[in-house]
Amino acid sequence: MNFEYNETQSMIAQSIRDFAEKNIRPNIMEWDEAQIFPIPLFKKLGEMGFMGVLVPEEYGGSGLGYHEYITVVEEISKVDPSIGLSVAAHNSLCTNHILTFGNEEQKKKWLPKLATAEYIGAWGLTEHNTGSDAGGMNTTAVKDGDEWIVNGAKNFITHAISGDIAVVIVRTGEKGDSKGMTAFVFEKGMKGFTSGKKENKLGMRASETAELVFDGCRVPDANRLGEVGQGFVQAMKILDGGRISIGALSLGIAKGAYEAALKYSKERHQFGQPISNFQGISFKLADMATEIEASELLLHKAAFLKQQHKPVTTLGAMAKMYASEACVRIANEAVQIHGGYGYTKDYPVEKFYRDSKLCTIGEGTTEIQKVVISRNLLKE
Repeated sequence: MNFEYNETQSMIAQSIRDFAEKNIRPNIMEWDEAQIFPIPLFKKLGEMGFMGVLVPEEYGGSGLGYHEYITVVEEISKVDPSIGLSVAAHNSLCTNHILTFGNEEQKKKWLPKLATAEYIGAWGLTEHNTGSDAGGMNTTAVKDGDEWIVNGAKNFITHAISGDIAVVIVRTGEKGDSKGMTAFVFEKGMKGFTSGKKENKLGMRASETAELVFDGCRVPDANRLGEVGQGFVQAMKILDGGRISIGALSLGIAKGAYEAALKYSKERHQFGQPISNFQGISFKLADMATEIEASELLLHKAAFLKQQHKPVTTLGAMAKMYASEACVRIANEAVQIHGGYGYTKDYPVEKFYRDSKLCTIGEGTTEIQKVVISRNLLKE
């Protein structure tokens, strides 16, 4: 096995680093404190091909694989995780759902605009009272001729306000029936399709999170993705890739926090020497570096399986669970190494610490990942 970046990954990593230093780093705290979702930045990322990483070239995308995709999300997240989160949500949820389950006409209609970031994409499954209990969703669609009438709301939706289109899973059958849900594409401007409350979040504040609201919204049957009743099955497959995305986001946060802590430990002197000379600090750095290596290996093994179209549910959940928990521990230790300075906004570890917690919640909590892993293990 080759554990080194290939030429394409190396080029992507360097390109993203240069872009992030110029276009993201100078604006991090302004975007964070004001909760600004920087749409012009994503348009630039689209021009560079990073908003359609997995989309084949025939639909206007970059035509790359999951290893390259991890590299993109990781490198952006090392600088600003909230931007990495939005890139991941756009690529792996909305865009990938259409790529995976759309028919040829739908792919040609929407993928070129998503891949170039002419359109920003959203994806909706979660509701106020359901969370991971998708089968209990209350957003319904009732067939009326060649259209469906949709009522309800989705919450915690990335790009709910600024998104141009959204893939949304709604209930078309009985509540609790896994075959009673269907996916549709909703476009901005549809009557009865609006956004609601924007969340004021602890971290990831430059990544927009809000409600999607449906009030008698009529969506054409031509906007249906796949067969009626297949929405839940589709969503579970999309979440397999989503877990890899959150793992990549977690890895970027972990590396960013670790590199900041390592640098600070060499520069900060106490008792006539760098604090990195003290075992209390050096042992923390050793643990952090080891957890980063383990996270990276799990992620790229999951990416390999995904790329080979092999079952990835178990390993994807493992990678997401481990990497997300590790990034929280690493961000916490990075703050600890900085001491009092780590609690201020003058150093980047404060923001890594706030941003990291989302990774243990998004795409299913740590507890949900354990359920997924254990159920699959017990089937063997």
